[in-house]
Amino acid sequence: MKSTVKKSLPDKLFMAINSLLMLCIVAVMLYPFWYICVGSVSSIGHIFKGGFLVWPDGFSTTAYEHVLSNSRIPRAFFNSIFITVVGTLISMILTTIGAYVLSKPYLPGRTGMTMFVVITMLFSGGLIPFYLTVNWLGLIDTIWSLIIPSAISTYNMIVMRNFFMAVPRSLEESAQIDGARHFRTLLQIYLPLSKAVIATVTLFYAVGYWNSFFNAIIFLNKPDYQPIQVILREILLMSRTDILQAQDMSKNVPTETVKMALVVVTVAPIATIYPFLQKYFVKGVMIGSVKG
Repeated sequence: MKSTVKKSLPDKLFMAINSLLMLCIVAVMLYPFWYICVGSVSSIGHIFKGGFLVWPDGFSTTAYEHVLSNSRIPRAFFNSIFITVVGTLISMILTTIGAYVLSKPYLPGRTGMTMFVVITMLFSGGLIPFYLTVNWLGLIDTIWSLIIPSAISTYNMIVMRNFFMAVPRSLEESAQIDGARHFRTLLQIYLPLSKAVIATVTLFYAVGYWNSFFNAIIFLNKPDYQPIQVILREILLMSRTDILQAQDMSKNVPTETVKMALVVVTVAPIATIYPFLQKYFVKGVMIGSVKG
């Protein structure tokens, strides 16, 4: 049923100004990425002529072909995919189990356990003890050094714990009467009711793993397991343009267009996933944050 309430002129004016303002904000936020996309398929002269780039000057995929022909870049890209997929899966399993346990009010010592977990958000052992621990575990120069040390985020586990605490206790009691144990209760009662927070936390972990490069700089001495973000950092911040040199020296590919193509290749996967999880984002964070 459509609303029969007529909007006054000030209300219509407010909505128009608000919509225009939001469109301007969206344009300002999206244009840098659009600039990179346009520049990656344009000529170097079109990029350096200055001004706004709205449409590409012609259309050439040479920069992307050059990026994919470099043996180091595709390997690093697949490393990032492996780290993100496997790391997110492991993190979600551990975070879900930990959040379920801490959400039980009848758990002996639950308050102390929760405080023990929360205090890690305020204090850490420092970089050197962190490195020594990873080295003692034998993870140096392995891809698992980028997954295991970051397996659980305290914030994500607290958000999921608070969401589980909002699930009515009567549902768990009914499942227990039917003979369900905790593992079955978690799988068949809690998880189906927690799609919003699961999607939100999954997005948090996936973005974190995909964008992470600091652990790779510290723990990896060999380039075999480096993620794509390390290469992007070396090219954009450290001016390591030698990474972009074509294997076929007859190809004259402008470095700037290749840089833009590499940025697009790096950002595109996570930007593609986000719209599918965005509808759960606000609901998952809000519901998981209101109950302590």
